[in-house]
Amino acid sequence: MAKILIIDDERAIRSTLREILEYEDYQVVDVDNGLDGLEVIKKDTINLVLCDIKMGRMDGMEVLTEALNIKPDLPFIMISGHGTVETAVEASKRGAYDFISKPPDLNRLLITVRNALERGTLVTETKVLKRRVSKTREILGESEAISKIKETIERVAPTEARVLITGANGSGKELVARWLHEKSSRANSPLIEVNCAAIPSELIESELFGHEKGSFTSAVKQRIGKFEQADKGTLFLDEIGDMSLSAQAKVLRALQENKITRVGGDKEIEVNVRVIAATNKDLQKEIEAGNFRMDLYHRLSVILIHVPPLSERRSDIPIIAEQFCEEICSDYGMPIKKISNSGIEALKSLQWTGNIRELRNMVERLIILSDKSITDKDVYAYANPGGATTADHSLGTNGSINGSEDKKAVALNHFDQFSSFQEYKDHAEREYIKYKLENNAWNVSKTADDIEIQRSHLYSKIEKYGLKREN
Repeated sequence: MAKILIIDDERAIRSTLREILEYEDYQVVDVDNGLDGLEVIKKDTINLVLCDIKMGRMDGMEVLTEALNIKPDLPFIMISGHGTVETAVEASKRGAYDFISKPPDLNRLLITVRNALERGTLVTETKVLKRRVSKTREILGESEAISKIKETIERVAPTEARVLITGANGSGKELVARWLHEKSSRANSPLIEVNCAAIPSELIESELFGHEKGSFTSAVKQRIGKFEQADKGTLFLDEIGDMSLSAQAKVLRALQENKITRVGGDKEIEVNVRVIAATNKDLQKEIEAGNFRMDLYHRLSVILIHVPPLSERRSDIPIIAEQFCEEICSDYGMPIKKISNSGIEALKSLQWTGNIRELRNMVERLIILSDKSITDKDVYAYANPGGATTADHSLGTNGSINGSEDKKAVALNHFDQFSSFQEYKDHAEREYIKYKLENNAWNVSKTADDIEIQRSHLYSKIEKYGLKREN
């Protein structure tokens, strides 16, 4: 159900608009001044704003500007009893969806409200789809380490210098590589990614350089390799520390001469490729162990960028977690959940061996399993089901865990029964819905309002999980 905010200093207008909109099954919040309206927009999930232009304390145009700074996609319909063409044009320039004169025509008002809400939904859906399609997202954080990485990207990206990115798994090396490409002169050409650790050593050369038909048993047709696919663009060699020595020799030649030869072929093919590499290994130690070529290391590491683990930049956790909250709630079509201060502190106290990837998975789990706000209790109960921090443990300020080994074993055995995260999510969702239905005496309408989903959606969940009222 859409929630509409009315901002108007005339009580009669607010009452009239509220009555009309509530009759159409909209949720309505009303305030008599712009400052209170901005506070509601900051704290609540508002889908549409009806705002008067001429008000005391704060002008409607100021409210519009400030609100769109807070939530850029929030639809605004401006209303005024002193409307002119110039006023309507000015409101439109500032980002208003439409302008309606007082007293409002009932049919036009409802049509405009419906259209504005539909547009807002489309904008949100478009952003979600774009985010799912595009892997390039903002590098979140304000710590000194992240600020230095952003500054390095700005300086290095426009050049042709090769870059070696180091860091633990899940720390964001791929994201750094994507921004180096996006901010380069090659941004309009392809970024081709190769995970060297995921390709068997006997196939890595064919993957990188391609092969000719008949060059080996399964080579039934010619194949274009990643170097050729990345021509005039960027080639990202992820986990290059796992590449075989024979493939390393060919990559070195390609970097030196800007030429490659397909497996089973004799023809040299010129390529214009910028190579960005990443690894979670210490390549200096790999060189000493004879697993990595020193000359290739020096070719790749013109610029070195180290991405620190999340445990070394805990001050960034609130920003990252809140962004993930907004994105995941938006993806699920549910009101944005807030993380309490105690919840943030609990998140900051965890070990984060999986870094950013682990944090995102944890936030998603917390959104699904917690109530309207995510607290420290939710974090200890749900954030790390596979680790030592569980519902029966409390985490001290120094990061130590208090709790008996028996409780730990019980908690871990509970999670062992699930073969996948999806299975665990379904189980948790079923139990949560069953609990809420029983608490509300199986009143579906009341339960839907309580957990903030549509009744039709709740009926589908009841049917999906085979939930039945016990006599």
